[in-house]
Amino acid sequence: MVTKSDKKTKQSPCPVTKTMQVIGGKWKPMILFNLLSGRKRFNELQRLAGNPSARVLTLQLRELEDDKIIKRDVFDQIPPRVEYSLTTKGKSLSSVLEMMAKWGQAHG
Repeated sequence: MVTKSDKKTKQSPCPVTKTMQVIGGKWKPMILFNLLSGRKRFNELQRLAGNPSARVLTLQLRELEDDKIIKRDVFDQIPPRVEYSLTTKGKSLSSVLEMMAKWGQAHG
């Protein structure tokens, strides 16, 4: 079985493959697209992304955080508040995501 860390150590023969390793999946592009407009809380992301299960959304968010695409901010208050936002690296995907959205509008 190939683990996520194995994938990162091997060089991809194609830059598109590398991009898809980071942003590929059913929910990641929608999560990232919705974070382009600013910080979001978990439930808001879940609703905007199309209601993935909490478990799946959590896994996708963790992978994006591990890849340093998003940042998770935990606020010390009761009840606890967690917000997600794009890092500088994540913001560099904005043109890719916007082009995907334009293509989807034109061909959807």
